[in-house]
Amino acid sequence: PCKMVAPILDELAAEYDGKVKIGKVNIDDHQNLAIQFRINSIPTLLFFKNGQIVDQVVGLKSKKDFKAKLDQLTA
Repeated sequence: PCKMVAPILDELAAEYDGKVKIGKVNIDDHQNLAIQFRINSIPTLLFFKNGQIVDQVVGLKSKKDFKAKLDQLTA
């Protein structure tokens, strides 16, 4: 499932360029981050604002769903 999310995130990064920063982390390579942010399922998307987590989405969603979440958080 997380391989399906990557292309959507790449598209959203281009569409929201200058508004949001989208980063991807392979938790197999960075298990300390998975522990720090209590990631139990993949994919998990964390939304930060001013360095704080303001929301999260767990599981595969559509691009439309991700856009709605970004629009809500950037409004």
